[in-house]
Amino acid sequence: MAVGVVAAIIAALAYGTASVLQARGAHEVTEESAGASAAPTLRSTIAAMLTASFLVGISLDVLGFAGNLVADRLTPLFLAQTIVSANLVVTAVLATFVLDARLNRREWTAVVVVVVALVVMGLGAGHEGHRDHDWLHWALLVGGIVLLLLAMALIHMLPTGVAVVAGLSGGILFGLMAVAIRILRGIEPFDLVALLTDPAAYAVVICGIGGFYLFTVALQTGAVSAASAAIVVGETVVPGALGIALLGDTTRPGWGAVTVIAFVAAVAGAVTIAMSSAVRASEGVSEGT
Repeated sequence: MAVGVVAAIIAALAYGTASVLQARGAHEVTEESAGASAAPTLRSTIAAMLTASFLVGISLDVLGFAGNLVADRLTPLFLAQTIVSANLVVTAVLATFVLDARLNRREWTAVVVVVVALVVMGLGAGHEGHRDHDWLHWALLVGGIVLLLLAMALIHMLPTGVAVVAGLSGGILFGLMAVAIRILRGIEPFDLVALLTDPAAYAVVICGIGGFYLFTVALQTGAVSAASAAIVVGETVVPGALGIALLGDTTRPGWGAVTVIAFVAAVAGAVTIAMSSAVRASEGVSEGT
């Protein structure tokens, strides 16, 4: 499990740093083209993506995804996904240095709460479960497709609340992807035929792409805080519950109640940070360009 925890921490650091660097690259282009146009152009978007900051950010996203994969395989999902969602802590803290953002006392308290809660969860986490159910492989694939289509329909029908619906749906899809990664066949030992014939492999692709798309839609509404908070809930609570109920993830004997309290505290703290001005600064600037 130790390797999985380290991988999750690396993923959180990579994702959080990438968000700030990408926002910085976008901000550089915005400053250069200030006054030219109120709306982003294809040229400005490409220019932002070609800045050194943005390119390093993309590389860190790849590293973060790799760390996320390892963590989901080797760590109880309630711990792995919560650590990864703590990338918002990294984003918020770095934004205070790189983007001149500010955190108030409540938000700094939330940062401390998340860190302490994650330490407690790490101490209380037991072994990752390896139960496998044939039906679950298909259920994740079909469920991911249905949820994606339903969310896409809802965001075009609802007059308000698009950010919450899209963000929560995107978070749940990321959560389903984490479960699919855990039960993926053909990884150890590597078997290409088993991998390509496993419905869970396609669930990973669909849920990953679908979750990214829905989160992008949520951010485009301008409600960065609502979208970020919703995705934290979806990508932590759903896989955490499924990991315990279906896969056999456990806590150490006598640590169950403490771990649950720490989990709730970590999610609440992450939601608070997601609604901070520092996160809005990093994600909002990136979307504006």
